[in-house]
Amino acid sequence: MDRQNVTVSFSKSLLKKAKILAASMDKSLSELFRETIEQRVKEAEGYNTSKNRQLALLKQGLNLGTKGRIKITREELYDR
Repeated sequence: MDRQNVTVSFSKSLLKKAKILAASMDKSLSELFRETIEQRVKEAEGYNTSKNRQLALLKQGLNLGTKGRIKITREELYDR
């Protein structure tokens, strides 16, 4: 796997907390950042895949057995 170094900027307090977190997980700071970013990217890709699948279903439509006609009136449905 090819890797490329990048420069990022964090506040000193956040960086200190991140170092403590990484140490508590027995990981390097780079490893913690890489895993976190990988997880966020996978979540975003999964969301987009699900969204596209659902949009395709909406376009296709579902057979509700009504053949496009509603046999009950609003008044009957909401008998008030």
